[in-house]
Amino acid sequence: MSSAEQQVRTVEVPGGVLAVHRPTAGAAPDGREPGLFVHGLGGSAANWTALMDRLSGLVDGEALDLPGFGRSGPPTDGNLSLSGHVRAVIGYLEASDRGPVHLFGNSLGGAVAVRLAALRPDLVRSLTLVSPALPELPPQRSAWPTGLLALPALLSRLSAGRRDAEAATDDLLRLVYGDPAALSPAARAEAVAEYRRRLDLPHALPALVGSARGIVSAYTERGDQALWRQAEQVAAPVLLVYGRRDRLVSYRSARRACAAFADARLLVLPESGHVAMMEHPDEVARAVRELIADTAG
Repeated sequence: MSSAEQQVRTVEVPGGVLAVHRPTAGAAPDGREPGLFVHGLGGSAANWTALMDRLSGLVDGEALDLPGFGRSGPPTDGNLSLSGHVRAVIGYLEASDRGPVHLFGNSLGGAVAVRLAALRPDLVRSLTLVSPALPELPPQRSAWPTGLLALPALLSRLSAGRRDAEAATDDLLRLVYGDPAALSPAARAEAVAEYRRRLDLPHALPALVGSARGIVSAYTERGDQALWRQAEQVAAPVLLVYGRRDRLVSYRSARRACAAFADARLLVLPESGHVAMMEHPDEVARAVRELIADTAG
């Protein structure tokens, strides 16, 4: 989504200030229900552009940049834990008074959405989770590099080794896309430009590493804070979306997720990787429409 097609505003929340993105193209149909889109680790609000466009006639959507990502500055209190991100999103929903919303989350954003829906069911109308970062033990081998970001020593190595932006972007695309070769040249160029922009931000790498550590820490939590136990507490209807080519979250975890959520639907996309809403937005949008229709019914 280019700057000509969106409006971005900042909203003060506990622990920081969030950048919130909203489409501006076209007339807003009446009768739409509010939606909120939360990106994954290393992502931004732009990850949801394609899906938001396809749902624009049904959902009055906004996408936010989590603290330290996209256009949002780092948290003022340094809290990059999963609960810190949840607190920021809850703060936005309370400040905007848009809830309950159709809540969308990918990867880290999926874990944020699960915890939020468990703690504040009054703010969530439905839940769409694309490759949610819920604990996998043991994790699949290709997810280990993400786990390694939790090691503090890696931050200095990443900073010192500022690799060529195009090569680094290609590595990232291979990690999150099922078929990175299908990405258009324009989309790849945009990804490279965003990578370069992030490298110039002093808080970008600490936010990435701190949030990765936050996920790893959340995976070890027990009792009422355990993510799988919180999934069991979610009352809202849930759409689970997994890609069979996902190198970070195995589609095999869908079985446990379907059993955990009280009201769950499942969409498995054979050709998708970790970001199905970007690779196959039409299929995801179709399933979301069915979910919302069931919710309304």
